[in-house]
Amino acid sequence: QVQLVESGGGLVQAGGSLRLSCAASGTMFRINAMSWYRQPPGKQRELVAGITSGGSTNYADSVKGRFIISGDNTKNTAYLQMNSLKPEDTAVYYCYVNVDLQREGIRINYWGQGTQVTVSL
Repeated sequence: QVQLVESGGGLVQAGGSLRLSCAASGTMFRINAMSWYRQPPGKQRELVAGITSGGSTNYADSVKGRFIISGDNTKNTAYLQMNSLKPEDTAVYYCYVNVDLQREGIRINYWGQGTQVTVSL
């Protein structure tokens, strides 16, 4: 199986920046795409940004121009650079990865453990 470890969350003031990391580890797997989701308090989980192994990206309208998703294929790691943070960005942020497990011959999704991002006024 694949393990995802997230880091980089924390408490920042409005207008500040944070950089989240999601590192995938395991054996005999290929990453097809990695995404970031977030779940604000009392709300449903929503897609924030995604990136494919080929480098194609997409963003939720609410974060376009402020957040940047990137990946390092050599490290099996995705990043989410969050700039100009707003209080409404406060949420638990989850990494989500779609992988091919080569030995099992299956395609499967994994969730990270989540990291808290809190943006104060």
